[in-house]
Amino acid sequence: MQKILIIQTAFIGDVVLATGILEKLHKFFPDARIDFLLRKGNEGLLRNHPFLNQLIIWDKKAGKFRDLMRILKLIRIEKYDRVINVQRFAATGFLTTFSGARETRGYDKNPFSRFFTKSIPHIVSVANKYKHEIDRCNDLIKDITDEKAFLPKLHPSTADFSEVESLKSEPYIVIAPASVWFTKQYPVEKWISFIKRLPPGLKIYLIGAPSDQLLAQQIIENVRNPDLVSLCGKLDFLKSAALMKDALMNYVNDSAPMHFASSVNAPLTAIYCSTMPWFGFGPLSENSTIIQTTEQLSCRPCGLHGHKACPEGHFKCALTITDEQLLSPMRRQQS
Repeated sequence: MQKILIIQTAFIGDVVLATGILEKLHKFFPDARIDFLLRKGNEGLLRNHPFLNQLIIWDKKAGKFRDLMRILKLIRIEKYDRVINVQRFAATGFLTTFSGARETRGYDKNPFSRFFTKSIPHIVSVANKYKHEIDRCNDLIKDITDEKAFLPKLHPSTADFSEVESLKSEPYIVIAPASVWFTKQYPVEKWISFIKRLPPGLKIYLIGAPSDQLLAQQIIENVRNPDLVSLCGKLDFLKSAALMKDALMNYVNDSAPMHFASSVNAPLTAIYCSTMPWFGFGPLSENSTIIQTTEQLSCRPCGLHGHKACPEGHFKCALTITDEQLLSPMRRQQS
């Protein structure tokens, strides 16, 4: 029986996008035993995943390099046939190189790539067209599968869906208003203005981490709509995806909740402020809309991940987006 390890210890959204590899490997090698290495805090994404044998969790806060050596020992004991590294960082390149696997593969931009069995070019765009991250992921395995990238997929359980079933008794939308980066987050006053324009009688759920509760409360206090409810800190990753799946629309920033919605093919409106969808991390749902400023700004994009403040001080990439732009996908959905 073939044993495969996938390594993706980056952020939440990166792990979600890497699930396309997991889905595809299971399709092509249904008898393989597949393990997944991720960072502590992200394991809830793949809880009880039907195609996974085990999760290996890297606890960076418990002594990053000490725990790295613990993980290397575990990996070497497993004697993997293949290790597939979806990252370009030295730590995971080190694990891949010294894994003891028969075959190791990863991107050529990894500092340890010269020691991999297979070193795959990491291509951001082709012929002036952006390449999505799922296609870059697929590059790692297309020679052992085929050319078609598989979509990311999360697997909320029956219990996850049951947990949120009572929230679905009437039509609703979901809004994930927060982002780790200031310049990737649609401003609170813009969320407030948009929500006030939504039709009456529509349930509106705000989702996010416990740290997003203050932002959600600020929105609620200014909107004063009894149908606006904060679920920030109350739903884990899979329950959030289960709720998003049946929403009339999901409104998100360029952040992890966008990938949650894509992973269950939920209706999706993604708002891009300082970043651009052609970075390769855009929405993948069949019913998805990208919202961004219509102004030509020489400062946009100002970075791949965003900043703690607008470098130019005006934040026009967000402030010039209109309520009408956000309302349009909802109107199309209801027509």
